Formats: sequence, C-alpha cells, structure tokens
Amino acid sequence: MIKLKSLTLKSKIIQSPMAGCTDLAFRLIARAHGMEFAFLEMISADALVRKTYKTFELMKSVESDRPLGAQLVGCNAQTMGEGAEILEGLGFDLIDINFGCPVPKIVSPGGGSAMLREPDKARDIFRAIIRKVKTVPVTVKMRKGYNDTSGDEAVRIAKIAEEEGLSAVTVHGRTRAQGYSGTADWEAIGKVKAALKIPVIGNGDVNSGGDALKLMAVSGCDGVMIGRGALGNPWIYKNIEGALNGAAAEKPANFEARKKVVLRHLELAIQTEGERLAYLKSKRMICWYFTHYPGSHEFRASVNRAGSLHEMRDLIHAYHLPPGTPEPDFMLAQ
Repeated sequence: MIKLKSLTLKSKIIQSPMAGCTDLAFRLIARAHGMEFAFLEMISADALVRKTYKTFELMKSVESDRPLGAQLVGCNAQTMGEGAEILEGLGFDLIDINFGCPVPKIVSPGGGSAMLREPDKARDIFRAIIRKVKTVPVTVKMRKGYNDTSGDEAVRIAKIAEEEGLSAVTVHGRTRAQGYSGTADWEAIGKVKAALKIPVIGNGDVNSGGDALKLMAVSGCDGVMIGRGALGNPWIYKNIEGALNGAAAEKPANFEARKKVVLRHLELAIQTEGERLAYLKSKRMICWYFTHYPGSHEFRASVNRAGSLHEMRDLIHAYHLPPGTPEPDFMLAQ
C-alpha cells in the first residue's frame, strides 16, 4: 500500500506516463489485466493553459479509468501552477511534475530533465503548484542526474520537493545523457530514498517480478514504476504483484491469448481514437505484443505496410507459429 495525501493505492505498482503509448485504449487493457494506477501521456502546461484541442484529446478518459494521474511538463512556474489547478479541477487523482523527460524539444526550452540543473527554478515550480492544488497529491518524477552519474542532482531536487510539500518522488535510474540506453542505476535511487522521509518510487529496467524485487532490495524504494516493460505486456502487473506478495511468478499469456488481447486493444483504439488515428497509432502497438516471437520482424514489416484496419486484423489472425515452437521465457525470472 502507498499513501499519498488524499490517495491510497493498494498496489505498489504504478504505470508511468509514456508519450504516444499510455493512451486510453492502453490503460483500459492494462486495467483489465490488474493495473490499479496509471498516468495519462505527458501534458504540456503551456498547451493546457491555452486549452488546445490536442491537449484535451490526450486527457480523454472514462469512469472505469480510475484512479488516474496527470503529468505536467514545463519550465515557467506561473504556467505550471495554473496548469496544475486546471488538472485538479478536471478531477485527476494525482498531479505529477516531469523533471525527467530527456527529449531535446522538452529539454531545450528548460523543461523535463533540464530542471535537474536548476534547483531555484525547481523550487519555484514546486511552490507555484502547491499553492494552487488544494486536495490531491503532487509528486515529481526525475532522472538520477543530467550528466552527473552520482545521483546527487536527484537527491538535491528531491530534498527541495520534500521541503515544499510534495507527497512523493519517482526516480528513474538513468541520466538525461543516457536517454534510454545503458542500465538503470538502482543504487542511485537508494541514495534518494535514504535522504527523504516521503515515499520514493523506483523506475528503470523493471520487466518482471524478479526485477521489481531486486529494485526494491537494492534501493529500499516504496513502490515500482513500470515503463516500457508494459508495452504489449499487460500481464506484467500481476506478475510483479505476485512477486511482491511472495507468490510464484505468473506466466505471461501464450501466443494465441496475445492475439485475442491485441485484437481487443485494436478495437478499443478504434472506439477511443476513431478509425484514422487508430490506424496510425496501432501499427506500432500491434507489434509490441509479438516482439519476442519467431517471425516478428516479418510480421512487423507486414503490419507497417498494411493499408487499412481490416488488413491489420487479417494479419493478426493469419500470424501463426510453427508447430512445437516453445513460448519465450521472458518475464518469468524471479
């Protein structure tokens, strides 16, 4: 259990926000497979305050899509405060501040992980948001550093977050310079945990129940945030939950079960995005589910060439494994 101000989570597993990935269809599939809490895709504070159509499309949800967090990115304290106030008014259960995104278009203006080098600006943003948000918890997600591999930058910003009244901190164990390459440094997450009294969530390289157990043992963190390990793998939540509760690792779905889920994911994408966007977004999504299987490269190429949603469905139905092909053993290590 994780207690964050007005929000109590039964599970210690949190689904991270991922641009272009954690849309409504993704979240509904994940919730059907055991996920309790998730974030929208990252929201620009500037675009939110301007009330752009695209931003409000990103915030689409339904009653069953709860509890749900929204993550805000930006570098202007006043705009970030106004954006957080809007998000609370829209009914989100938690507001997170993005100090971790490594993408140049976010970092260049001073947002995302660039904030790790700006402790005074970080404090201004924390204060502006805490002044505006009345009830729901406010958290921050950061990397362990910008270029500094020691984890000291994350410790410095995390201490400021705690001083300013934030409810929790999430740390991704990579620097901004690493992007998504290399290995996540779980010991750096432990440095942040040792420096704070508020909960610390660990993030990076968690793809199985065994990974989650090791992350928590190394860092002492209070919860685990799942990122890319959940793409095409909604079974990961129960696998990790079982590991954290001392149960045997739950096997991921077999090939035929995956086909059924990806077809359901495709239908949800059509329902929530419309056929045009579903067609564009689903080319990548469909391939997530079969990455570890024989013939996946050829299947991916076929899906990318597909000219319609109908053709995509036909390709999924037609994709078969040679008789006797063993199921991949990924996600089973514990």
